[in-house]
Order: sequence, then structure tokens, then C-alpha cells
Amino acid sequence: MRRYGKHTDEDDIRVRPNRKGSRPRTHNRPKHEDAAQGMVLTVDRGRITCLVEDRIVTAMKARELGRKGVVVGDQVGLVGDLSGAKDTLARIVRVEERTSVLRRTADDNDPYERVVVANADQLAIVTALADPEPRPRLIDRCLVAAYDAGLEPLLVLTKSDLAPAEPLLEKYTPLGVRHAVTNRAELADGEAAERVRESLYGRITVFVGHSGVGKTTLVNALVPEERQRTTGHVNAVTGRGRHTTTSALALPLPGDGSWVIDTPGVRSFGLHHVDPSRVIGAFPDLEPGTAGCPRACSHDERDCALDQWVADGHADPQRLYSLRRLLATREQREGD
Repeated sequence: MRRYGKHTDEDDIRVRPNRKGSRPRTHNRPKHEDAAQGMVLTVDRGRITCLVEDRIVTAMKARELGRKGVVVGDQVGLVGDLSGAKDTLARIVRVEERTSVLRRTADDNDPYERVVVANADQLAIVTALADPEPRPRLIDRCLVAAYDAGLEPLLVLTKSDLAPAEPLLEKYTPLGVRHAVTNRAELADGEAAERVRESLYGRITVFVGHSGVGKTTLVNALVPEERQRTTGHVNAVTGRGRHTTTSALALPLPGDGSWVIDTPGVRSFGLHHVDPSRVIGAFPDLEPGTAGCPRACSHDERDCALDQWVADGHADPQRLYSLRRLLATREQREGD
């Protein structure tokens, strides 16, 4: 074995390489001040489609974003190849602060929330009046999620040629929820689409509904150039529809910069993430009455001050009933 003396600067000394690299790590990340602004249109298995000015650009999340998620509706900063040419790839290096976030969980016992979309300002709850039968519990859950996220709800009822809309609408009249009613004949001639479009102007609207209610058919009527997307059919045995949208997709409406976001059909809408105390904020006529409620009041117990508030004539009793019905949905199974 060779031994070295005091002078060990010979050329043949072997130096063990540093497995971590010779370059010291730094926590100073580039600021990417020249990043282009874009909007996320869809996310599919790590590939993110964005609109940058008038170009469709495919991107991936930059490493420095870590575990931070990117969802449809996000405003992002991009660098790299922004030409939109085939087989090019940009990087998303920044996600701007979100103005709103629509979330859901798999069920009420699931602590892991999933962000559906970001930066929307209206939630269109689409339900069929028949084939399949409407599910008021799911509608109520979507309303709670909308109020929690600060979105304005819009109830869209389809297939009115198969069943009347009035019995279902009576349940939501006290809530003051705007609504639109459509049928298949009106969708075919464009009349229903125009009626719904009037409620969408100037907004980013996310469409939510369970499978088979005609949600994607309605979106295709609103955005004619997307008609090539295949629509599904309702299973005659189970009454459930086939999923025709596999991931959320943002589509521009013609004309004024409005957007619709189509989402996959949902079979459940968990509300584990919702703080019931935030739902009361959607009831400005009832909220002042909570000042006399006991701490952590569920607003459906013996000492709730809202009963006296309504008895004194400050609010319609139907409004209190509607609030309690919505709050109760968080404790019930969605198939009920």
C-alpha cells in the first residue's frame, strides 16, 4: 500500500468524487420576472394545457413548485417554449394567488380535499328532471360547497320535456337561487343554450352534475366548436350515466371573455372540508341573529338564537328551514 508523506500534491492522487455534486446548493430560486401569463385549461397526467395570449401551450409543473398543485382555472407564469408548436413543452414556474377555490372530498369522512377548479365565480349545478331522477341531496351539497367557496350558484334543470320543473324549484325558491330550465328540443334549435348563456356572460362558470344529466350536451351547445366531443347515454338498467368528460376542461364562450368549465360527472360530493359556520354567510337575513347563539352553535339545537330571530319577524321561517336543511346534508349520505 502506498504511503504519502507531508507533500501530497502529486498528480496521481485519487480524489473521491462528491456524489452530491461539486456545486454548493442554494435556496435562492430564480424569480422568473419575464414569465408569460397564462390560464390553465385542462390537466391530464402531468401535462397541463394553457392558454397564453392566443396560443395553446402544453406545459409541465416546474420542480421548484414542489407539491403545490395546478388546477383548471389557475392563472400561471410560464417560461420555456411558448410557441405552441407540436412536441414543444413549457414550464409552469408560478401559480398566482387564487380568487376562489371550489373543493370537494370523496365523502364526509375523507380528510383529503380535492380542488375542483380555481378562480371561478359561479357554480352551475346541472340536474335532470327525469332520466335519471333528480337528487336534491346532491344539489344541496353543491349549494353548500358554492356558499363555502364564495361562488354564486345557478341551478340548471334539463329534460323538462320529461317532467315539470316546478316541484323541484319550489324547494329552492326560499334560497333565491337563480335557475334556467331546458329541454332537448330547445337545445337542438339553440333557444335553451341562449337562455342559459345569458346567465354566464362576464363570468367563469364551473358546471357540476352527476352523470347522464346532459351537462356535456349543454356545454357543447354553448360552445359549438366543441360539438365533436362525444356525449354519452344513460344506462337503462342502473339509471346512471356514462362519464363523457374525464377531466375538467375550460372553454371560452363566444364574444365577451366568459368561460365555462366542464367537469366529470360526480357520484358524490363530500363536505368534510366545509366549516358549517361559513355557510351562514350566504344568508345575510339570518346571520345577524346568530349573535345570541351559544358558542359553536350548530344552528339546529334547542338554544339556537335563530328561532327567536325568526319569531320576531326578522326573517322568513322558510329561510331558516332551508339553512338547516343545507347544514344537515353534511351529516347525511348522498344516496339518501
